[in-house]
Amino acid sequence: MSVILEVCVDDAAGIVAAVDGGADRIELCAALPLGGLTPSPGLMAVAAQCGVPVMAMIRHRAGDFILSDADIDIALRDIAAVRAAGLSGVVIGASRADGTLDEVVLGRLVEEARGLDVTLHRAFDLVPDVAEAVACLRRLGIQRVLTSGGATKVVRGLDRLAQTMASAGSDITVMPGSGVSPDVLPELMALGPIREIHASCSSAVRQGGRVVEMGFVGGTAPETSAQKVRSLKAALMAYA
Repeated sequence: MSVILEVCVDDAAGIVAAVDGGADRIELCAALPLGGLTPSPGLMAVAAQCGVPVMAMIRHRAGDFILSDADIDIALRDIAAVRAAGLSGVVIGASRADGTLDEVVLGRLVEEARGLDVTLHRAFDLVPDVAEAVACLRRLGIQRVLTSGGATKVVRGLDRLAQTMASAGSDITVMPGSGVSPDVLPELMALGPIREIHASCSSAVRQGGRVVEMGFVGGTAPETSAQKVRSLKAALMAYA
């Protein structure tokens, strides 16, 4: 069975590049340099026509994953917008102050997303106890988790990733992400059966001119590369 490649993008050009490169699924965001925020309704509408499944990030602000009542209300409305746009699913997360998953809040989000595909995002990388967090996912019925193994890059989190995979068994998909490239695949695949991979497949493009001077953009911005998607997809095929 082929390993599914999910590519995260935050603009229309990224959608085109991901599809052209052979991505199996898209994680649709805004503001990837901030870790990914909820995409606009317009971008959702464009993505809905791209021909591959699209998961929309539900995270309306940067920062932590501790959700206030107002944050929860916005998240519920954003999930409804994803459903209305005809996208495949949502990427959600909610933490308590100690890093544990907020099962009550997540339960509300999962209920709102009933009938949609659901991924738990890298709020999972903050949890103090992997086995308990996986048990929480089971109770909630969430069947996919995106994780870097609790590290800034997945290649530095292999031990914890292996623990997560062991706890998840065959009923929860553990999707490694953060710094995934063809070079790190041998180390990832040596951990055991991996069914899905998450990557940005992007390059940092230098920005210049008045937009930088005025603070509208930083000195560089990520740009999805169809060639990088294609290369990673080809490398994954070797593990089919």
